[in-house]
Amino acid sequence: MQPSGFPGRNIYLYKFKPDNLQCQDYFSTPESHSGLFRILAARITRSLISQNTIQQILSRIDIIDVIGGFVKLKKRGTNYLGLCPFHNERTPSFTVSPSKEIYKCFGCGKSGNTISFLMEHEKYSYVDSLRWLANKYGIGIEETFASDEQRQQMQVADSLYIINNFAQQFFTKTLFETEEGRDIGLSYLKERGFREDVIRKFQLGYNPEARDSFTKAAVAGQYNTEFLLKTGLVVNRNEQLMDNYRGRVIFPVHNHSGKVLGFGARILKTSDKAPKYINTPENEIYVKSKILYGSYFARQAIDKADECLLVEGYTDVISLHQSGIENVVASGGTSLTQDQLRLIRKYTINLTIVYDGDAAGIKAALRGLDLALEEGLNVKLVLIPGKEDPDSYVNKVGPTAFSDFVRNNKKDFILFQLEVALKDAGNDTTKKSEVVNNIAETISKINKAEDFTKQQDYIKQCSEVLKIDESGLHALVNKFIRNRISTQEKALPFEEARVHEENARKAAETDYDDTTFSLLFKDDLQEKEFARVLIEHGNKKWNDGTIADHLLDEILDEGLLDNGDVLKLIHAYKAAREKDRASVDKNFFIYSTDPSISSFTVSLLNFPYEESEHWKREFSNSTGYQSRLFDQSYEDFIRSVSVGNETELMSFLKMDEDRTLLEVESALSYLKLRKIKRMLLENQVDLEKKHTPEEYQHLVQTHEHLKHMEKEISDKLGSVIVK
Repeated sequence: MQPSGFPGRNIYLYKFKPDNLQCQDYFSTPESHSGLFRILAARITRSLISQNTIQQILSRIDIIDVIGGFVKLKKRGTNYLGLCPFHNERTPSFTVSPSKEIYKCFGCGKSGNTISFLMEHEKYSYVDSLRWLANKYGIGIEETFASDEQRQQMQVADSLYIINNFAQQFFTKTLFETEEGRDIGLSYLKERGFREDVIRKFQLGYNPEARDSFTKAAVAGQYNTEFLLKTGLVVNRNEQLMDNYRGRVIFPVHNHSGKVLGFGARILKTSDKAPKYINTPENEIYVKSKILYGSYFARQAIDKADECLLVEGYTDVISLHQSGIENVVASGGTSLTQDQLRLIRKYTINLTIVYDGDAAGIKAALRGLDLALEEGLNVKLVLIPGKEDPDSYVNKVGPTAFSDFVRNNKKDFILFQLEVALKDAGNDTTKKSEVVNNIAETISKINKAEDFTKQQDYIKQCSEVLKIDESGLHALVNKFIRNRISTQEKALPFEEARVHEENARKAAETDYDDTTFSLLFKDDLQEKEFARVLIEHGNKKWNDGTIADHLLDEILDEGLLDNGDVLKLIHAYKAAREKDRASVDKNFFIYSTDPSISSFTVSLLNFPYEESEHWKREFSNSTGYQSRLFDQSYEDFIRSVSVGNETELMSFLKMDEDRTLLEVESALSYLKLRKIKRMLLENQVDLEKKHTPEEYQHLVQTHEHLKHMEKEISDKLGSVIVK
């Protein structure tokens, strides 16, 4: 869109694409402003991707293709194996099943589908993941209206993104294409040593000195005043709207996918009243504790270097990028938060903090240490010498010398903290005692099992520096660990406590012994197996209908089912079948928009093991062969068993025989048997109470009928012991 004060320039209209907002230059008339308003209004009231589009995306998803773009996978049997991207490991335990369309890490326990992988690995929302996949496979996105609440939430977020995108275009255009922008903003950036290509890469800009240059352009573009104020770009002074960033160089702050979340604005004139930097106020899309400046540009470099350099300011990041050191992000000078540290850990566990060497820099560097240790990060510290900061120092010595300095001057964070604390304590005995306690508490925060050796090394080194007994420091560390565990145990989640209380109440009411109580209230295995078979085989044929028809018809009263996730899935299955039976398959639940259903489905379909080809080959004789091998013609049979046709022969192994019908009957029978035993126990309790002769006779008949059913199922299954 054309900013005001740009006579003769073409008007900019926004062309919306599924994956991003792109600005294109069009010859247009002033009337196009109303057209733009309609486009914006239409865009911000859409909030949901249509089911038709979702189905197209799901039908095109190739989980190996998608995850293979982030993780190096090797084929292992029918599955694929790689190093888990969610935790640090040397031996591959991250397994992807193309047939089940799910992944599972047997090291850290992470599991899910293609969409949840993108949400976990790239920190995308569900909708952003769908957009990413749609863009990858060239699928046009069709959107539908959401509920009023969802529409309002999406409207606010979309509006803020749209305004920020327009603002970034305005500021960059002003910087490069106006006299004031070139003379003041661009000259300042070039004096700082920034090349034009780097300035454009980070989309830097300039806001004019005039009180309302940006405001006029935004109002002319019919952007919503409420949202303009929410972004912090515009302020209301004495009932008049004006620019908040007047006469400042602008640093856009991007999210993980490159969208502009907000801005940092640096003043260029010397002023005792005005702050040096103004940042976007927190809103629906800009949450400072979850943002690291430069993370969008540094992701690949951090992953490649397996190290993240953390600095304080915007210019530190830009200068290092310009020097070819791209694995760098900035905290904005605030204390590190858990969300920021987890964002770093997504790419590496090696964090090197590069701060100024003065007292303020040291103090800033030590903030957030305990959180970093709790996240399992290997933290090192580099202090820039003299009065330099990373920006000035890399420009002074060059990228090679800077990299060498960082590599050769890394200090261990905990030992450095101890060194600083002891220096501050001096000869004060009380302060020294506090240092011992503080360092013990810090070491206790290293609480991951794989970091046990690291913790022991710190205890040894710190006891030597403190000149105290190692066993004493070890005992103090363990005390802090015990205290933390005790606190966590006391903070039992309310819901979990409520469940325990409810179970205890049921046990007290019935006076069941432990075995009986377990039988009645712990039927998870049978119920989950029933749900698994329903999901995995529901669409297959069964007599005149489907397996789902058979299972849902045969299932006992739902009141006998205890697992809430199983009940929820069954209800969702029934509801979906009523709308469109053909669309209800395994993927319908794997990729459910309800995260609880999706994660539960993935947990049911986990693949703890698979037979290797070697095992099949070596032990094939003990498994036997399917009857269809012998039903072939004589010529085909001879060919199948001939030398050289081992692969074809292995396809006839009994272990590969379709056992769907057996699985269905087994799941249904075991569930029925379990519930019959439950009803028998409940009936037995009733028999022991006082009843009229008629009531007693009815209970006896019920007992006999249940025993008869139990015998029939037990005979069918063989010898069964239910515990």
